[in-house]
Amino acid sequence: MATGQHPDPDFVPVAEFEVDSVEPARSGFVLRGFGADAAEYRLDMHLDMRVDPKTQTVLGEILSQSEWRIWRRAPRQLRARQPGRSPSPAR
Repeated sequence: MATGQHPDPDFVPVAEFEVDSVEPARSGFVLRGFGADAAEYRLDMHLDMRVDPKTQTVLGEILSQSEWRIWRRAPRQLRARQPGRSPSPAR
């Protein structure tokens, strides 16, 4: 799988996988594949608009040739208390 650029230092990688199969779903697709970590992944993709059968077939073909990298914003780290300051009283 080709590696992409890190999108932003605030984001951490969650999953990366190559699509092995695409199944049409009621309002989108279900993509399945395996990652470099040998884990199996499933991605449910929802479309907010209806697509005709021909377009759905074309989209399925395109998606079957795809790789996915999913990132999430990392939680903010807590700042260390400054020396000499007492903690705030509990409320």
